Amino acid sequence: MKIDVRLFALYRERAGTEHLTLDLREDATLAGAVEEIRARYPHLAPPKVEIVAAVNAEYAEGDMALKEGDEIALIPPVSGGSPMVVITYDSLDPDEITARVRKETNGAVVTFLGTTRLYAEGRKVLHLEYEAFTEMALKKLEEIRVQLQREWDIEDIAIAHRIGRVDIGEISLVVAVASPHRYEAFMACHQAVDRLKVMVPIWKKEYFEGGHHWVACEDHEHTSPVSASA
Repeated sequence: MKIDVRLFALYRERAGTEHLTLDLREDATLAGAVEEIRARYPHLAPPKVEIVAAVNAEYAEGDMALKEGDEIALIPPVSGGSPMVVITYDSLDPDEITARVRKETNGAVVTFLGTTRLYAEGRKVLHLEYEAFTEMALKKLEEIRVQLQREWDIEDIAIAHRIGRVDIGEISLVVAVASPHRYEAFMACHQAVDRLKVMVPIWKKEYFEGGHHWVACEDHEHTSPVSASA
């Protein structure tokens, strides 16, 4: 059977392609498919680094049985949509996004802005590039939003993430939370930012003086084929 594969960010660069097709046995599993991809592209990730994968835009375990027509996405580690969940190439307007959660029944509004800073780990940053598996990222952002609504018994949460090039001082993320009381709003906003950094397939590439670096993608590796060959 034939299975389509999509690669993103660091994996796409190392493989030199964003799409490939696997011809697998009928009893193939996700783990077997990933191993075949590793065999084709031995520099994709160090042997001890687990490659996380999704099937049909949902995270999946290695023992998952595959079927004809499935789409696998290889997800490097992660540091459109409804009105409350947005991924866009356009500049973000925090006032407009915050206005989506304001209403007469809410006495507290907390807005977090993620911006591009000038220095990171002692290096001068020139700009950032964000890349997303957009279909899956929108699903995961909505999952986070629904989780937090239930956990904190609140309704109004909006999350907007920018992709593409983001220059110094520009906004890449807006999380706006409103609730009747401030504690729930602060906590939900804090947890939204923490969760999206580990659950949502959006990747950040730093361009700095003298080079570039996929944040989190390469940080978890003891050695990087890219840097080792430089």
